Amino acid sequence: MKIALVLIIYRSNSLDAEESSFFCENALKEKKIQSKRIESDFDVNQIQSYLNTISSLPDLVIVIGGDGTVLKSANALVNYDIPLLSFNIGGNLGFLTQEKDFLLDKSFIEILEKEKFKFDFRNRLMCDVFSLTNYKKEIIKRYDALNDFYFKSVEEDISPTNQIELEIDNEKVNDYKGDGLIISSTTGSTAYSMAAGGPIVHPSINAFIINPICPMSLASRPIIIPDTSKIIIRAIEKNKKGITLWKDGSKCLTIKHNYYCEIKKGKKPCKMIRFNESISYYKTLIKKLDWKGDLSLKNNQII
Repeated sequence: MKIALVLIIYRSNSLDAEESSFFCENALKEKKIQSKRIESDFDVNQIQSYLNTISSLPDLVIVIGGDGTVLKSANALVNYDIPLLSFNIGGNLGFLTQEKDFLLDKSFIEILEKEKFKFDFRNRLMCDVFSLTNYKKEIIKRYDALNDFYFKSVEEDISPTNQIELEIDNEKVNDYKGDGLIISSTTGSTAYSMAAGGPIVHPSINAFIINPICPMSLASRPIIIPDTSKIIIRAIEKNKKGITLWKDGSKCLTIKHNYYCEIKKGKKPCKMIRFNESISYYKTLIKKLDWKGDLSLKNNQII
C-alpha cells in the first residue's frame, strides 16, 4: 500500500491519545509520509473544508482513541472512500480498533507497506426523515450511521414510555410500547443493542437487528432481518410530543406525529483495515465480555 498523506484523528480530552498522535506523526515523518492531526471534537464541516483544500485525498485515516472516536470519524467521512485504521488508546480493547502495540512499536507502517492486512467492509445504515402534510411527502434530513439508529421519548421523565409503529417492506409488523426501539447493523450488535438484550451477530452477516428497549409486552422480542429490507418507523399518533431519533449515540431530531423515518442499508460501506496478526473477532469477544470458557477445567471442587 503506497502512502503519501495520512489524516490522524485523535480522541479529544485524552492526554494519552494526544501524545500517541504526536508519536504517530513522527513515525510517519521518519518514513517521509505527510500527515495532518485533528482532534475528535471537530465539526463535520471542518473535515470537509480540509479535504476540499488539498489536491488529493489522504490515502489513509488513522483514528486514535476508542470505538466512539471511530464512529464519529467514520460518519464524518461517509462520502469519501478512504480506509480507516484505528488504534485503541486510553480505554479497553474495542470492537472496531486494533491493539495499540502495532502503533507504539511502529510496526503498523511496515504492515501497511507490505500489505499484511485485509479490508474489512462494514455496512452502514441510512435514515431518511420525511414529513407528510396533506398527502405531500417531503424529505427533512438524511443521516448515516455505522452502529445504529434508535428512538426514545422526547421527555426524559422518570419512566418515559412511547409507542412506535414498525413497518418492514411495506408491511406493518408491530406497535411497540416501552422505552424505545433500536435498529442496528451487525457491527452495532455489540453496542447499545447488546446492552438492551439483543443478539450478538457477526459483522460479516448482512442483516439488521430490530430490538425493543424495555418493552411493556413480553411478546416484543428482538428480530433479525435481511439488510435489503426497508424499515419504516412512525410515532403512533397518541404520542403528541413525538419521539427522538438518535444515531450512534448522538441526538438527531424529534420525529413529530406527521413525520416518519425510512431506514435502509447505506450507499457506501465503511472500509476498515484489520491486520493479519491482530486478534480475532472471537478473541475480542472473549476478552471484552470476560467469557470464562469451560469452568470445569478451572474448578474441580464438588459443590
